[in-house]
Amino acid sequence: MLTIMTPTYNRAYILPEAYRSLREQSCFDFEWIVVDDGSQDETEQLVHGWAAQCADFPIRYCRQPNGGKHRAVNRGVQLARGAWFLILDSDDSLLPCAVERIAAWTAEVAGRDDLAGVAGLKQTQGKPVGGAPRAPYVEASNAERRRFGLLGDKAEAYRTELMRRYPFPEFEGENFIRESVVWDRIACEGYRLRWYNEAIYRCNYIADGLTKNTNTETYRKNFQGYTACCRVFLEAYSGIWALHKCGEFHAVAKPKGLRRRDEAKLLGVRGLYYDAGIAVFALKTALKRLRGR
Repeated sequence: MLTIMTPTYNRAYILPEAYRSLREQSCFDFEWIVVDDGSQDETEQLVHGWAAQCADFPIRYCRQPNGGKHRAVNRGVQLARGAWFLILDSDDSLLPCAVERIAAWTAEVAGRDDLAGVAGLKQTQGKPVGGAPRAPYVEASNAERRRFGLLGDKAEAYRTELMRRYPFPEFEGENFIRESVVWDRIACEGYRLRWYNEAIYRCNYIADGLTKNTNTETYRKNFQGYTACCRVFLEAYSGIWALHKCGEFHAVAKPKGLRRRDEAKLLGVRGLYYDAGIAVFALKTALKRLRGR
């Protein structure tokens, strides 16, 4: 069985779209867990109402104090009864074939303990997000996606057991961390995914969503989480992308008044390597500005 988990915060106005897409599935071999991250709207009443009237699949509601999407996902993983775990954001929806396709894909990889999960494409306004495999599917770790043209958001269903083994880090006083901190950690452990060239997920990218509201200031406010994310990135990636990440980290950390060698120490890299990364980042930023003109 698949666990579909939705973290939500004050999304009662749009959450019905996600629920409607689940009611339209061609296969109901799943459960839906909604983790309410301290909403102050009518989310609780909505979900309890759906749970009482829906006979096609079980719906479970859990409320917790506001702490960010990553804490909500960690809670959902703890509650999950399915062998596979898919995050459905509260402003998004699934295509009618989604659960059926995931069930077929997971059956295909049964016994493949080297695979962390399966993934399909996300789409927005009917068009795929980012790149797609050139074949029906490719197998690659999260850190190898660029090599196969798998840019942009994808719809990953991970093994629940792995999600429990590698939870999102939680730092007191911080309410945001990039999801890549877990996906890159799983990649560092040698796990790959099978990425399929089929769309199963619709993205909205609404104005009050995390995608449009995550910026440099977000990282500064959640600096411990951002640092943890960058450290894992540097374990998973090498070459120009690793150098670029060092420069990006410096741009975020600079207002904190740290010395460069202390910044490098936080990332676990040598000072000269860190300085090279800052130079690469500055050059790429300058070239980007020139192209913008």
